[in-house]
Amino acid sequence: MPALVQQALDRAVRIPSATIHAHVESVRRRNPEADPARIVALLEREYLLVVAGAGGAVGAAAAAPVVGTGVATALTIGDVATFFGASAAFSLAVASVHGIDVADTERRKALLLATLLGESGAKVVGDAAEISTLRLGRVLLTRMPRSTVKKVNNALTRKLLRTQMVRVGGLAVGRLVPYGIGAAVGYAGGRALGQTVVKGARLAFGPPPAGFSDVFEIAPADAPARTIEAPPGTRR
Repeated sequence: MPALVQQALDRAVRIPSATIHAHVESVRRRNPEADPARIVALLEREYLLVVAGAGGAVGAAAAAPVVGTGVATALTIGDVATFFGASAAFSLAVASVHGIDVADTERRKALLLATLLGESGAKVVGDAAEISTLRLGRVLLTRMPRSTVKKVNNALTRKLLRTQMVRVGGLAVGRLVPYGIGAAVGYAGGRALGQTVVKGARLAFGPPPAGFSDVFEIAPADAPARTIEAPPGTRR
């Protein structure tokens, strides 16, 4: 995998769990009557606004007449890092709504790669681990042996390089067209990539739970999954 992409992935999966849970709880506080399904829908909308807006802003800046090609390329690379970071935060926030907390970076990376690839990511996980793709997110994060997670990551990485990076590269070229058009390509392209991640998260976790759990299911490293009480004030 290209070094810049690998670095972006590594940074994206190191978001502190406390930050993820705090964000979910802030969304819940702003929407006190919302059930888990509504909270997930709000997280989806928020995520799509972030990745589409970031894509449009970078597209506009990269296509501006005063910006050289080298700077434009650097801006696009930064946008990929932003996209990975936002996608990781979103997928982990959905996991939080489902009562799942995971700090292991290999498991987080598998979840991020699977959601980045959408339906094809779910198929890769199912084939590599020889499991049903139904609610693979919970299996991936809490039940699957770490050795299998690494195998899944290798398969997902190869798939990402063959498909998704081609799409990202195409968007990068689109952002270097005359000012204004580049912004439109960036916004639409960012939203399209985001929609793939949203679909991937829906496939990974299935329907949201009926209610919010008082415990988080966690799987540190290769230990069996266990449950812990949620921090005070974060569940009800």
